[in-house]
Amino acid sequence: MQPAATEQGSETGGMRSKVTIFVISGVLIVAFCLLGWRLFYLQYSRADYYRDLSYRARHARVIETAQRGRMYDSSGPGGRLLAASNRILTVFMDPGLLADWDEKMEVAGILQPILGMSAPEICDIVEPRRNTRFVKLKAGITEQQHAAIKEAISRKENRLRGVAIQSSWERYYPMGRLTSTIIGVEGGNADENGPQKIGLTGLEQRYESLLRGTEGENILVVDKLRAPVGRDPSSTIAAKDGSSLVLTIDTTIQEFARSELLEQYKHYRAESAVAIVMDPWTGAILAMVSIPDYDPDKLSSTDPSALRNRALTDPYEPGSIFKPIVVAAALDQGIITRDELIYCEDGHWDQYRIGEWAGHRFGNLTVKEILAESSNIGMAKIGMKMGDRRLCEAVKMFGLGSKTQIDLPLEEAGQIWPLPWDKMCLTRVPYGHQINVTAIQMARAFCILANGGRCVWPHLVRAVIEPDGKVTELNRKTNLAGQVIEWIVREALTSVVNDGTGKEAAIEGYQVFGKTGTANIAGKGGYDEINYTSSFIGGAPADNPAVIVLVSIRRPDKSVDGKYSGGRVAAPVFKRILEKTMKYLETNGT
Repeated sequence: MQPAATEQGSETGGMRSKVTIFVISGVLIVAFCLLGWRLFYLQYSRADYYRDLSYRARHARVIETAQRGRMYDSSGPGGRLLAASNRILTVFMDPGLLADWDEKMEVAGILQPILGMSAPEICDIVEPRRNTRFVKLKAGITEQQHAAIKEAISRKENRLRGVAIQSSWERYYPMGRLTSTIIGVEGGNADENGPQKIGLTGLEQRYESLLRGTEGENILVVDKLRAPVGRDPSSTIAAKDGSSLVLTIDTTIQEFARSELLEQYKHYRAESAVAIVMDPWTGAILAMVSIPDYDPDKLSSTDPSALRNRALTDPYEPGSIFKPIVVAAALDQGIITRDELIYCEDGHWDQYRIGEWAGHRFGNLTVKEILAESSNIGMAKIGMKMGDRRLCEAVKMFGLGSKTQIDLPLEEAGQIWPLPWDKMCLTRVPYGHQINVTAIQMARAFCILANGGRCVWPHLVRAVIEPDGKVTELNRKTNLAGQVIEWIVREALTSVVNDGTGKEAAIEGYQVFGKTGTANIAGKGGYDEINYTSSFIGGAPADNPAVIVLVSIRRPDKSVDGKYSGGRVAAPVFKRILEKTMKYLETNGT
């Protein structure tokens, strides 16, 4: 019996050996399968990733920022520069390439005599941003500093690590406040690729795509410490500089307008003020001033409200400067005649609670006299004759209630109440209340009057200069908006200056035309009976207008000298701007 037991034990041991071999073989097969799958995964599925990782370990990508296009005034590249860019060199550190604090202190010690900054000062800049890859140490270094840093990076002993130099462009504005609300500013934040800036306001924002150009890219071969040891020319992409702009702004006229407006703004301690000088035949803006303005070099300390161009962004009730628009439309439609007499209720129309400015009392007035004396009642009666639909259509014909499409951002459309209008609205719109317009809309409306009825598009950019020097003149479309009677400008609006409320706008040697406006400021609870917007708009010479000038001053302080009307506050500024502009244009043969 014993040999049988031994034989059975041998069989059991043999079975266990087979199972063990089978299990081990299975494990090895699975292991090799997993290894094969892993190799396949790494070499095929993840090949691009690891190839890119390896490439990035041996190379550094450096962005080359394009030079932003310039801006010139109307005299072009040979004239006055309004915006340009200077190349600056910025030293930055990549803290991720430095192992510890001692290494950072060592680098700071090397930079100390080169940058003129103490080592603790450098460390104080780096430490709060130690987890970022781009920490700016100093912008605008000299060529000598640049050469010293390059030498420190390339030497074999006591070598400067984790530091590089970024070449970029810094925008500057030679005219400062003079054109700040037109040109605008660029700005932005720095990241690991260096300063990334875009146009934030004004023409800088509106023409961003033309001005900024296209970034370039340089690929550098680096060692394990990320120090450059060569360049990969096959992967280099050259930057393409931005296009430049030639504006319609004449900086001499801009200076006339700003200096005269600023003086009156300060004298009357006003809330704000705008002035526009415009070519009535082309829509070109020769000057545009919005006060308060700002210094582009001190943007961080600027009140945000000073950044906006109030000629576009602040709709207001225009008051009496609106009256010629309504009279022109009523005459053009045959609703009234030049010689027609309109009874002005002896100064107060009880039915509609309308009175005349300064308590004036008028009986029968012609249309010309209504404009010259600025009769509210006379205008209200013209509005009643027109009716709400024809009056609304006439207002829109002059481009009011819609954007002018001027080439600046943030333009407001103003407001015209939807039809039907009640009698209170119908009788007040004709003298510039219960309607909101912008200064640029009013300037364009007077251009349409001055040129005999041809619609123009206000614009600030005359031409684009591409990086290769090619100049493209921008043609502005025009169309006919209906023939508006020339008599309005040559007779009715000249009588405002010669005999009516605008006498302080008269200039010796020129026949000036224009209209005063003194509008109560609308508020939530009705009209402010203390504060006004004082305006004057017009041009010269009346027989062939060269320019349209608008001046509007919001909330002049009456306590200064008791004056607040458009004829007393705005008209003198209008006169000085127009007189200087006309003499300047004659001298320059334009």
